[in-house]
Amino acid sequence: MNTLKEIFSSVFNTLVILICLALGIFIYLKILGNPINFEGGFDLIKNKVPTEKWHPIAGNYLAMMFKGGPIVPILMTVILVLLTFSLERFISLFRASGRGSLSKFVRNIQTLLNEGKIEEANAACDKQKGSLANVVKAGLHRFRALQEDKTLANDQKVLALQKDLEEATALELPMLSKNLVILSTIASISVLIGLIGTVLGMIRAFASMAGSGGAPDALGLATGISEALINTAFGISGSTIAILLYNYFNSKIDATTFKIDESNFSLAQTFASTLK
Repeated sequence: MNTLKEIFSSVFNTLVILICLALGIFIYLKILGNPINFEGGFDLIKNKVPTEKWHPIAGNYLAMMFKGGPIVPILMTVILVLLTFSLERFISLFRASGRGSLSKFVRNIQTLLNEGKIEEANAACDKQKGSLANVVKAGLHRFRALQEDKTLANDQKVLALQKDLEEATALELPMLSKNLVILSTIASISVLIGLIGTVLGMIRAFASMAGSGGAPDALGLATGISEALINTAFGISGSTIAILLYNYFNSKIDATTFKIDESNFSLAQTFASTLK
């Protein structure tokens, strides 16, 4: 079952990346590269003017982005992938946090356990519907089974409960951190891809100067520098957003993990006290 889930997740992630790539290329060619963004409009196509000789209309940022060159759609793909998986993480972590405040839920569970109200604690877990509630509910089920077990010593019962809580926690944690590796990867490679575009743009700029026969080709120089700066801007922006979102999601996961550990400790302590 886990293998099937992993295969499905891998296929889904691959499809998302391919769709983002197709969308990035479409935006680059059809929106950024629309002739209306350039001087001459659709006459550029009629006259079969090469795109490298198209002049952006003054102040048209779409055309300026198009002049960034073939690295731009790759960077747009990276940003689209970042936004897609960030949205997926927002939804997943929102669902994992369940309903209401986690702190209030933990305090409520602690109160109910201290009062011996196992059924009420189970009902509270059903109402909360989050990762924390799933772990607590698994612990409560084991809690009740161990109370009726006459074959194990008290210390063995406590250890068995702790083990079950750890296993339940281990099942929930991968779902919380799922796809974060994609965000961390984007944080690293976005700048590098931008730098590739920057280097290519500078090569084009210097090539235009070298081939001008002494008189610098202003258009070629401007095109090369534009390509360099636009790719740098895209790369840095993607990396910055990825780092911020990665750290935000990590902080949310750490907070949820802390609450799970707190509830596990409280459940184990309460169970140990009932055996005395």
